Amino acid sequence: MEKNVKLSILIELYGKLLTEKQYIFLNDYYNNDLSLSEIAENEGITRQAARDNIKKGENKLFELEEKLGFMEKTFKQEKDIAIILSELTKIEDKTSDKQIAKILDNVKQKLNCLV
Repeated sequence: MEKNVKLSILIELYGKLLTEKQYIFLNDYYNNDLSLSEIAENEGITRQAARDNIKKGENKLFELEEKLGFMEKTFKQEKDIAIILSELTKIEDKTSDKQIAKILDNVKQKLNCLV
C-alpha cells in the first residue's frame, strides 16, 4: 500500500491520540495536500519545523499501529468478509431450496453492511 494512503488511514484511526499540532500538520499534509511550505506559512513556523512535526507524528502513528494493529485487523476482517460473501454466493447459486437462499441472502446483506 502506498505510504500516503496508509498514513491517511492511520490519521483517521489514531489522529486524536496525537498532539493537536501533529494532527493538524499531518491532516493538512496527507489529507488536504498542503506542502511543507504552505503548512509552515499557515502556522508561522519554518518549513523544517513543519517537517519535524510531521515526522514525529508519522512515527507516533506507526508506533500506535504496531502496538494496537487496528488497521491490519480491519483489512484482514474486510478480506475475510469478502471471502465469506464469495462462498455464500457459490452456495446460493448451486442451491434450489428457497429457504436456504433466503437465509443466505440475509447473511450476505448483513455482511455487506460490515464492509
